[in-house]
Amino acid sequence: MRRNWIGSACWAVAVVALTAPAAVAGEWIDLFDGETLFGWQPLGDIEWQVADGAIVGTRGTGGWLATTSAFKDFELTAKVRVRAGGSAGLVLRAGLDGHWTENGGAALLLSQPKGTESQWRQVQVTANGGSITATVDGDAAEVVGGGNPCGHIGIQCHLKAKVEVADVKLRPLNLEPIFNGENLDGWNILPDHDSEFSVIDGAINIKNGNGQIETAATYKDFVLQLDIISNGEHLNSGVFFRGPVGVFWKGYESQVRNQWLKAGRHKPVDFGTGGIYGDQPARKVVPNDHEWFTKTIVCRGGHMAVWIDGYQVSDYLEVRPVADNASGKDGYVPGPGTIHLQGHDPTTDLSFKNIALQEYPAK
Repeated sequence: MRRNWIGSACWAVAVVALTAPAAVAGEWIDLFDGETLFGWQPLGDIEWQVADGAIVGTRGTGGWLATTSAFKDFELTAKVRVRAGGSAGLVLRAGLDGHWTENGGAALLLSQPKGTESQWRQVQVTANGGSITATVDGDAAEVVGGGNPCGHIGIQCHLKAKVEVADVKLRPLNLEPIFNGENLDGWNILPDHDSEFSVIDGAINIKNGNGQIETAATYKDFVLQLDIISNGEHLNSGVFFRGPVGVFWKGYESQVRNQWLKAGRHKPVDFGTGGIYGDQPARKVVPNDHEWFTKTIVCRGGHMAVWIDGYQVSDYLEVRPVADNASGKDGYVPGPGTIHLQGHDPTTDLSFKNIALQEYPAK
């Protein structure tokens, strides 16, 4: 009898392992838009600017330029050029307090010998769990330091050096699907609202409204990616996060509304797709109605940022006290909470698919 019980238990575990959604690699996002330093913050004494489509660091005693967002497991690519006789570094998973060698960060160090011609180098980094590996122009390169499971990416520039960095792209790894593409298992519909939820062609479709469908699980810090389509003109919806379980339209909202004023896409209507609703409008409305687009949300502590089709449209740091009503429009929502999709009004007709998430560890 004992042998049969053990065999049944092992069989059950095997079924779970075979049917559980496999982790996936995410879509690429641009950490540098080629024109501005949006999404970056300078630390130390280096002058940073954008010239000829590259981030340029020079004229200072030393410092680094860090992403405002933090990342855990990822693949990163970039082009780097260092002035002859200088040295620089690509900083990985670093904290913002102190030097990366003291806060658990890692770095790929690059130098250019004196008397040689400075050339662009193609850099590729993979951070996966406790492993960080890198190549430079296809050859293996050493990454020094490390220890943090999650942190910021940065560009380090030393005294009298000049560093140029371009085409900085990242895609998250080890995303766990939170929607199976077949049914609404793992999601809960709030009762007594008008929205209609169904699965059509591998996507959650929402019609009518108002309403809300939320994850059964809760999350605090994460990177989330999903594909969205608005099946009508200028429809209104949102992706909420850190929502209190079973509470209607609370937490933070990443807006979905592909509409802009006559002045152009840089003038969004009602915060625009990717804006943090009630807090920060999108700096540009990237997507169009009737076309699928990918939304990437990074949320860690009081910082949140959103990319649409790889272009960063918002970068918000929460500095207000905790909101008594758990609304990101009124103050800090410390989380964790649900991720939920909004049915806004009777015109609602949107679909959401390829919903996957990578949780970040607690700070």
